[in-house]
Amino acid sequence: MPGHEGTSRTGPEDYSIQGQASRIHQFVQSIGLDKTPFHLVGTSMGGNVAGVYAASYPSDLCSLTLVCPGGLVYPTESEFISRLRKLEENNEQKESIPLIPSTLKELDAMLKLCCHNPPNLPRQVLRGLLANRIPNNNFYKEVFMEIAGEKSRHSLQEHLHLITAPLQVIWGKHDQVLDVSGAAVIQKVLPRCQVDLLDDSGHSVALERPRKLAKLMMDFVHSEAKKHA
Repeated sequence: MPGHEGTSRTGPEDYSIQGQASRIHQFVQSIGLDKTPFHLVGTSMGGNVAGVYAASYPSDLCSLTLVCPGGLVYPTESEFISRLRKLEENNEQKESIPLIPSTLKELDAMLKLCCHNPPNLPRQVLRGLLANRIPNNNFYKEVFMEIAGEKSRHSLQEHLHLITAPLQVIWGKHDQVLDVSGAAVIQKVLPRCQVDLLDDSGHSVALERPRKLAKLMMDFVHSEAKKHA
């Protein structure tokens, strides 16, 4: 994703959801991935981006998986959105975003927010995880403020009706970051999509239910491929 890990950091315009989708499209073209339609997967913010990508570049994709995607109008407010609203009301949003920890206590709170069963990690590992994140926190905040802004906040919602690729939606039933009620929102607009709601999982499905997630995705990809064989 633009700005993450080894990729260049440019500016807020690129970090908007449409900006990220455009950047990924540039990458796809530069490596020739668009020569045959491919399957795209996005989680959380990436789910928002993947959905907008599918709506913007429909001929690139053979199918699409969205895992707990952002960018919707959720009928039920999640714990995370509720906390954000309180921070916003107190003008503290920029200083303290629950997904951007700067202390071990905040990291513990983030893991509890993201996972239904938080991993019991040794303190040394938690300290290492935090040390890796802290130098990037200003960048994470910049991205967060951009995707939470008016331009990107409901990007997926606004593009749902343009998605034509076969769609799979996977969501942890206990998601406290982006409420599982979002799955019904997608299904209402795209009734033919496949929806899988997972027990014993919160927002971090890939961390909590990796084998189940992989199996669901592979089964979906294979079943779609068979239809077009």
